[in-house]
Amino acid sequence: MQLRFIGSGDAFGSGGRLNTCFHVTGNTVNFLIDCGASSLIGLKAREVALNDIQAIFVTHFHADHFGGIPFFVIDAQLLSKRTEPLAIVGPPGLMTWYERVMEIAFPGSSHTKQRFALSLIELQASQQRTVAGVVVRSFQAHHGNPGGPFFAYRLEAEGRSIAYTGDTEWTDELIPAAANVDLFVAEAYFFDKKVKFHLDLATLAEKLPLIRPKRLVLTHMSDDMLDRLPIPQYETAYDGKIVDL
Repeated sequence: MQLRFIGSGDAFGSGGRLNTCFHVTGNTVNFLIDCGASSLIGLKAREVALNDIQAIFVTHFHADHFGGIPFFVIDAQLLSKRTEPLAIVGPPGLMTWYERVMEIAFPGSSHTKQRFALSLIELQASQQRTVAGVVVRSFQAHHGNPGGPFFAYRLEAEGRSIAYTGDTEWTDELIPAAANVDLFVAEAYFFDKKVKFHLDLATLAEKLPLIRPKRLVLTHMSDDMLDRLPIPQYETAYDGKIVDL
């Protein structure tokens, strides 16, 4: 199985990086983790076969993680001529937020009947479900109001496991989410500065002995982090980076 960072940036294009979007492929599975506003650009730049993507797992509804959905769906309808089913999975409120983002991007588009089966699947925190051959478990992240629609995910398929923090300050929910995982993709927005609702590398490093991932890759870095690269002992993401599991 393989994960490619289509976009590894933050909300503000720090370092000229695209918004968050990871493309995971295996023998049978093919899915995205998040679909930020610039994702379709990145996917086409990497010549990804869009119609082969079976599911999109969305951590939360901020534009740098969710804003690419309208472009992906409209492209599927009009340009890629998609016929295969597509599942979009996300926190509570997904159906409302889907309609909202579609209407903001392309008024009237939320009521257009697709030529393909589109499933909007809302998860609750601490729920497990199998979607498109992927066992997904949701964990409550802290990126806004307590209990809000913000998730970290643990995704398992084909004998491999991937965990992603999404955007969050430290929460002990990240321990079971990423414990002994094959690949842990973690936000490291700042090096050691504590900022509400975001994770810094110093805090993550302190907690890593509780998680013990087999491989850790840092992403969603601000200029504070990017200006320090490379950072000894830590692997960092960049747009186009490929991780083999």
